[in-house]
Parts: sequence; structure tokens; C-alpha cells
Amino acid sequence: MSRLGKLPVQLPSGVKTRLEAGVFMVEGPKGKLQLPVPEGIQLNIQETKIESSRSDDSAKQKAMHGLIRTLVNNMVKGVSTGFSKKLIIKGVGYRAQVKGKEIALTLGFSHPVNFPLPEGVTAKVEANTNLTLESANKELLGEVCAKIRALRPPEPYQGKGIRYDDEVIRRKAGKSAASGK
Repeated sequence: MSRLGKLPVQLPSGVKTRLEAGVFMVEGPKGKLQLPVPEGIQLNIQETKIESSRSDDSAKQKAMHGLIRTLVNNMVKGVSTGFSKKLIIKGVGYRAQVKGKEIALTLGFSHPVNFPLPEGVTAKVEANTNLTLESANKELLGEVCAKIRALRPPEPYQGKGIRYDDEVIRRKAGKSAASGK
């Protein structure tokens, strides 16, 4: 049996779950999420926990068993407490501003970049360079952060660009350090 798949998902108070026509739905204080459950995976919803099981021991079913359990756990955690990611913008003149449902980024281009936020993702900017994104959907949050980071990825010589808060950029010496023997 899958080690992750057999672990039950604990339901915090205030979270409602249901399973209708092969779609798992969860609702909490931070929002509503849904997930289609593939064939062969069963979810047993009880009052305080959710248990998952699979129909056979094929490699695909084993992989889906652990995956669905993790996705359900992320959904429950997302609607109860939410997820957040922090991006750091580094560079002279680089900054961000939140304007309604858009983030206006100045990243050294000849024009400002306006990034529209999808439904369910909120942003806060502190000190013009620290961008915090929050959402109940972990997958959507990671996708939005990756798209924002891709606008100006960090470069290894001066470290300018957009990076995650916990990301370490390996710096390179450059030409002048290599020629000094």
C-alpha cells in the first residue's frame, strides 16, 4: 500500500467536504475548491478525516493513490489556512505596485509590465520590492509565481531580477575576476 496514500487527511473545524459524481469538493473560510477523482481511487469521507483507497495494485493506481491523497490534503489546508509565497524584486529601479486585480511591474524594460491576477489569488507589496501572493489553491499560486518570476529571472552576475524568498542564486565572478592572475 502507498505510504502517503494510506495516511488519513485530518479535517479542521469549519471545513465542509462532499463527493458528487466523481468530483471531490471542499469548502472553507478561504474559498471553495474541487478535484475530479480518477477511476479506481475511492475517497471515504468521515466527520474528522478523509481516507483514500485504490482498486488494484497496478503502478498507475499506486501513483494516483498517493497523488490524490496529497492533492486532497492541499485542498483542505488551502481552504482552512491558505498558502502564500513571497517574491523578492532586486535591481536599480525595479519595483511592483498592486492596482486592483493587476500587478504593475517596473523591471528595467522600456515599458511597465502589467500582470493580471487570476481569480482566487491576491497580492500585497511591501517596500516596493517584496511581493507576497496568497491563495487557497496551491497549484494556481505556484503557477502564478512562476509566471511572474519568468518575466525577469535572476541573473548570476549581479543578482538582478525576480526570485523566490528562499531561493539561493549562485553568483559568478565575471570577466574582471578571471583575468587578474
